Amino acid sequence: MSELLVDFITSLDGYASGEGWPGFWGLEGPEYLAWLGTQPQVTYLMGANTYRLMSGFAAGEVPGGQDEFRPEEEASVDELTRATKLVFSSSLEEPLSWANSALVRDDAVEAVRSMKSTGSGLLSTIGSLSLSRSLLRAGLVDRFRVVMFPVITGATGAERIYDGYPDVALEMTEHRTFDNSIQLVEYAPRVLEHPPLAAPA
Repeated sequence: MSELLVDFITSLDGYASGEGWPGFWGLEGPEYLAWLGTQPQVTYLMGANTYRLMSGFAAGEVPGGQDEFRPEEEASVDELTRATKLVFSSSLEEPLSWANSALVRDDAVEAVRSMKSTGSGLLSTIGSLSLSRSLLRAGLVDRFRVVMFPVITGATGAERIYDGYPDVALEMTEHRTFDNSIQLVEYAPRVLEHPPLAAPA
């Protein structure tokens, strides 16, 4: 049976990116980069918007405000290019141009439910906020991991990660600090029907 990981990289205030900031907010350190290099092989799940963005980077498009990729960003994109990727979309057309990518037109929740019951290995979302939210709501997420970078992007932050989420109880299963500044926390999530002190509707 496969395991599903929702994996986010965020600012401290819960943004996925920020206007004018480089990848990793420019704050990745050697311990964090070394840890990235030891991660197990996964099958990545993403939606159309994330596919368009990341495949553009793989094709050489540089984020706004940058003249070129930093080596750390290039290494991250190269790793994603080599990995198996499943893209859930009704708007994209086959064949997908990014290497090792397959288009899935089936309902994402039902498709992932089937993958989990019949497959093996680790499935992991990358970005794809609405996809991650749908999979969590459906109770399919086994591990919920957040790597928080030491920056608050209140003025420039984009993509608020947790908007539209249900209430979720989180049981911590792992935590660690990289480079004395970057914090990883991992949880087993449980979606709540209502807050603990609220009467059921």
